[in-house]
Amino acid sequence: MIAYVLLAILNGLVIGTSRAINGQLSTVRGPFRASLWNHIVGVLFLTLVLLVIGEWKFAAAAELPASAYLGGFFGALFVAVNSYVFPRLGAMNAMLLVISGQMISAVLLDYRNLNAAPTPARCVGVVLVLVGVYLTRLSTSPGSRKDKAS
Repeated sequence: MIAYVLLAILNGLVIGTSRAINGQLSTVRGPFRASLWNHIVGVLFLTLVLLVIGEWKFAAAAELPASAYLGGFFGALFVAVNSYVFPRLGAMNAMLLVISGQMISAVLLDYRNLNAAPTPARCVGVVLVLVGVYLTRLSTSPGSRKDKAS
């Protein structure tokens, strides 16, 4: 179990780094071009991985409904929007807002897919994250820091 936890943390570090790199590219090339390059490099990387591990199979792809592939649309939109907002909001604010949205959608998806009604503990958890977002935004607003020049 600890290996999965560490892998998830590593994945979070990779996502944060990726957003920063795409944000820099976005300021020069625009968010949709940054997203396009992100996905082109990703396709090349995953093609190489699939070839190396020998799992280059597409026969089962036709068995799935077309809606199963909407994740690619949402993933590309996610990268494009993140590439746009990351340099404008900053790393901390952008990531906290994304995580807040993910938590809200997770509660709603669990309710829809698992018929798991939002428990008070889950609702408190989401509220605490949103309060954390508010406090972080408050502490990073331009008027909250003393002018270093004075």
